[in-house]
Amino acid sequence: MAAKDQEDLRSSIYEEKRPWGGFRRYTHNHLSTVKIITVNPAEILSLQYHHHRDELWVALDPGLQVTLGDRVWEPKPYEEIFIPHGTKHRVAGVGERPSRWLEISFGEFDEDDIVRLEDHYGRK
Repeated sequence: MAAKDQEDLRSSIYEEKRPWGGFRRYTHNHLSTVKIITVNPAEILSLQYHHHRDELWVALDPGLQVTLGDRVWEPKPYEEIFIPHGTKHRVAGVGERPSRWLEISFGEFDEDDIVRLEDHYGRK
């Protein structure tokens, strides 16, 4: 995803205040897939990228370590992470409990659209 397209994705996020607080809408009438993914302590997903989908992750719990391109960090809960297609990425569980993130995939979703560069479970 080009920088302009990534900015368009971010600019499509809509926020609205309500008397009880408010909401943040990430997708509206777009082709998307939504998951909550859990990673166990001391486990790591494959280093991977996708050809056909962009992703938005929202960290839900502490204890995640994210690799995005050459950057590695531990996001705070509710931190938003944009992953353009073609960008290598992975998550590891570095906390003492299972940790979760919300994943919104934009575009045609297919579990076979995973190009694994490294995998600790022999799925390369």
